[in-house]
Amino acid sequence: MAARTNPSPNPIPSVWTRQQREPDQPALSRTAIVREAIAMLDAEGIEALSMRKLGSRLNAGATSLYRHVATKDELMELAVDEVFAEITVPPADSAPEDGRDGSPTPRATHPATANPDAAPGTLAAPAWGDWRAATIEAARSFRATALRHPWLASVLGQAGLAYLGPNLMSYSEQLATLFTSAGFPEPGRAIDTLLAYVIGMSTTEAAWLTTVARSGETEAAFVAHLMPAAQQAAAPHSHLADAYAAPAPPDPAGIRDDKFNYGLQAVLDGLALRLPS
Repeated sequence: MAARTNPSPNPIPSVWTRQQREPDQPALSRTAIVREAIAMLDAEGIEALSMRKLGSRLNAGATSLYRHVATKDELMELAVDEVFAEITVPPADSAPEDGRDGSPTPRATHPATANPDAAPGTLAAPAWGDWRAATIEAARSFRATALRHPWLASVLGQAGLAYLGPNLMSYSEQLATLFTSAGFPEPGRAIDTLLAYVIGMSTTEAAWLTTVARSGETEAAFVAHLMPAAQQAAAPHSHLADAYAAPAPPDPAGIRDDKFNYGLQAVLDGLALRLPS
């Protein structure tokens, strides 16, 4: 009798490379599972998420969940992709919002956006400033999304092949369109630079806000209570001691905004130098 052969396993462990199975509980959809998982992640963090607890919240057994999502890793891929649908990337010709970043938007014409049918010497619609304004809005949208979902930034490097998801693919395509139309000779590297800054800042900020939330205090109250310990720790270090000498800020959220905008402007200033003259 011929030996039975097991079907070869999927060589790439990702929800985006596995064929979906027919659900045995039609009322339980993958969309419902993912949305409930995101609610758990937002409220309790990654450590609290388990297939058993998720099934309990959905009034379904873990076995039923596995018909839709094979592993917790796959669930995280789906959650990441779902959240990326919230991030917006304005087109390059979008107008900046007045006063949002506190700096003027340069208006210049880039050769890559010139109209080939225009008469010699005719200026095309301003492109560099439009690219910068759109990038600022895209970066802020990413940050706002990461702070609404504090677990997001910290798992981007661990969520398997999340970048194969449709929402993340769409987000990446929009950024590629924006940076290519701006005239960057290596748009992928420019995007990587921008995202390295935004993800890094968002990760630190989300971790800080999680600590504040666990204290049960407002951010301003938490900072005020923390300040004496911070001043004591900084006392032996002259530069840090000067920085911590001021009273606790009444608006720490505003300071976080200023820090993010300062760094973002510095990154954009550097990237702008990569545009052909």
